[in-house]
Amino acid sequence: MSTAGGRIEQLRRLLDKEPNDAFCLYGLGQEYARRGDSTSAVQWYDRAIAADPDMSYAYFHKARVLQEADDIDGAVATLRAGLEAARRANDAKATNEIAGYLDELT
Repeated sequence: MSTAGGRIEQLRRLLDKEPNDAFCLYGLGQEYARRGDSTSAVQWYDRAIAADPDMSYAYFHKARVLQEADDIDGAVATLRAGLEAARRANDAKATNEIAGYLDELT
């Protein structure tokens, strides 16, 4: 299925089998962000983070959505939490990308 709606339905079916699959939760955040539905995107990113607190890119993309919604304080707080997550996971690439994004906003 190539449409966003099709991808959302596919991810939801996968979640029916594994409700705490952080990758599927993150994927739903991505799909809703692509649609411009920031409220839903943030909710799905939050669920991904709850399922896997070290999923640093969920923080990164949640911060993008918050920035686009003019919630700079929320974006900065999210990036700070994401930076901690990336460091915990020893993910140098994510650490650098999140730190760079944080520098842009502060």
